[in-house]
Parts: sequence; structure tokens; C-alpha cells
Amino acid sequence: MTPQARTLRRHEAEKIGASLPPLLVAAERVAATVAQGVHGRRRVGMGESFWQFRPYQAGDSTAAIDWRQSAKGDRVVLRELEWEAAQSVWLWVDPSPSMRYASKPGPTKHDRAQVLALALASLLLRAGERVASLAAGTPPMAGRAALARLADQLDGDPGQRFPRRPLPRHARAVLISDWLAPLDATERWLRDIHAMGVKGFALLVLDPAEIDLPFSGRVRFKGLGDEGMALIGNVDRVRGDYAKLLANHRAALADTTRRLGWSLTLHRTDHPPEQALLPAFMALGGGGRS
Repeated sequence: MTPQARTLRRHEAEKIGASLPPLLVAAERVAATVAQGVHGRRRVGMGESFWQFRPYQAGDSTAAIDWRQSAKGDRVVLRELEWEAAQSVWLWVDPSPSMRYASKPGPTKHDRAQVLALALASLLLRAGERVASLAAGTPPMAGRAALARLADQLDGDPGQRFPRRPLPRHARAVLISDWLAPLDATERWLRDIHAMGVKGFALLVLDPAEIDLPFSGRVRFKGLGDEGMALIGNVDRVRGDYAKLLANHRAALADTTRRLGWSLTLHRTDHPPEQALLPAFMALGGGGRS
């Protein structure tokens, strides 16, 4: 390539990058950092049983088009086999109000969760897999163009914290939340997903202030949802009890995921996102064949 061609290519890349939303730019940057330490992967198929018909999407192979089924309607459809469905990874970012918290100027828990979900999706798409939003319930997508579409679909209905959708057997799910909902509701939802034959990875995202409770004296705490307010006369006196309550909550969540055969990782928003992304990618088999 000539110097002139390289310069033109660089300008084109910069122009494309400038048009991307900041969220996607951040996600791609995190994914690129993690990708340096892992290799692409391919999964062995789970069989050739029919799974479902779904609409054709940009980036899909035309070899998978079912022309007979397509002729019955006004759109082109693909015939998915069970092993193809098993290669899908369903991503979920908790839309609840508590995820909008940030103790200091910087990313909220929701901001960080979105970056982690999209960065993981970028790595999976590079590896030839398909990704989907659990909240949106749309079919899994492939190809680099899928990342922008996924960014528009990550946020579900805040009124439906735990979406309930049928998932294909042997699919995988990555669930990102502060997991501060009541444990009984959380456990029921995770068990429902597990019962479908889905392997899961749960990422616990917390603000450092939620872990350390770095306040002193008289403090009024206001919930971001419908929790109301609580006035603590002396935070220093309750810090120990708070730490025990949080530790017990995390232990119970860890016990639930362990019994389901899932992985659970804690991520603080004051730590680099790459620290959480790599365990998630490796838990999905990112180091090689499986």
C-alpha cells in the first residue's frame, strides 16, 4: 500500500470512528485491550436438530436461507439448527433505577454495565458468534454491524426488571446488575433461565461507596427507586453492620450462582473495565475450543 493510500485509509477510519456514539467507542476500546490477551474461538455444534425460523439479517449467510419457507410469506427467513442456536449469547443490563447511581462524577453503574456488555459482544462477534439482547427478545445477530443494533436494544423496560423469554437450549447468558433486588426474586429468575439449559455468567457491578460506605456523621440517604429516604444519625456506628449485611447478601448470591453451575464476578466502577471483561469472556470459553 502506498503512503498516499495509507493516509487515505487512516482518514477514512478516523471519520468512521468520529461518527460512532461514545458508548460504542468506549466498548470497542475495552474489547481491543482484552483481545490482545486472548485468541478467537469456535464452539463445537450441539447437533443438527431444527430450532426455529427467524428473519434474515444483514451479515447472515445466504446458505442458511430456507427458500421454501420464505416463499410462503413476504420476507426472507433462515432455518436455524440447534447447534447454531447454541452459539448465541444473550446479554442483559439491569435497567432498574439503582443502576443509575454514581457516588462521584464519572460512570454510573448502568454506564459501566453497558460498556462491559457491548465490549463483550464485540469480542464474541469477532469470534464468529451471535449476540442478542435478552430485554429486547430479538433474534441473535452476527457481523460487525450487529454491535450498533445491540446498543439500541440493551435497555429494556425499567418496569420489567427480570425479563422472561424462552431461550434455546445450550445458549449462554451474561447478566449484569448490582443484584440489589430481593434475593428470592433474583433466585427464581436465575433458576428459570437455568431450567432452559442455559449456561450463565453473572456480573455484580457496584459503586465503591456502596462497598466501603465512606460517609461520616449525620447523613440522609435517598433511594433512586421507591425506597424512600433514611436518615442515619451517625454513619460510623452502622458501618460494621452494613458491611456484614452486604457480605451476607453477596455470599447468598454467590451460593445461588454456584449451585446453578454459573460464574459470578464482582466489579467496582472505580476499577478498569478490562478487569471484569476478561473473566466474563474466559468463562464463556474465550481461551479456545470447548
